[in-house]
Amino acid sequence: MVLTGSEKAFAAGADIKEMKDKEFADVYKNRFLEDWTKITRLRKPLSPPDAAVQTRGCELALIINLGVIPGGGGSQRLAHLVGKSRAMEMVLTGRTITAQEAERWGMVSRVIPEGEGEVVKEAIAMAKEIASKSQVAVQAGKEVVNAAYEMTLAEGLRFERRIFHGLFATKDQKEGMAAFAEKRKANFTHS
Repeated sequence: MVLTGSEKAFAAGADIKEMKDKEFADVYKNRFLEDWTKITRLRKPLSPPDAAVQTRGCELALIINLGVIPGGGGSQRLAHLVGKSRAMEMVLTGRTITAQEAERWGMVSRVIPEGEGEVVKEAIAMAKEIASKSQVAVQAGKEVVNAAYEMTLAEGLRFERRIFHGLFATKDQKEGMAAFAEKRKANFTHS
């Protein structure tokens, strides 16, 4: 799934006009923003791969300036991603960071050079590369990497190993390893 935007459009991740008149009882009882984490559970990979981070970045940059804190998980994910000190600075100041800082801090996988259509071109190329792999293995890979943020290292290693073992029940594992041994391109059936 390729996510794109526009220089002329701005999204904070939430509708600020909708939020401005909300009251505590309403947002608490109705679990406002609780569903924001659903994007991390999509089984299809997102390209750019850290598209969810882009939304969170907007959330962090705006939110403190609006008299509240991140409510869609931005502070929690950010602390896991960049550490407590950097997360604290970003959450408390609302400071935006450059693309190069985001790359250095591990928030994005890479920075694409500016140019007409370059981001979309690179995103589509990455999406095609991912699509050429076993869908079952790609979904499993996404699941284990996402789980790393919610488990201890020992739990994560055990989970990864179980998913790895489970892939041996797929036709794609047989095809992928046979193709490697035979020095040919794999023909995955996504089963």
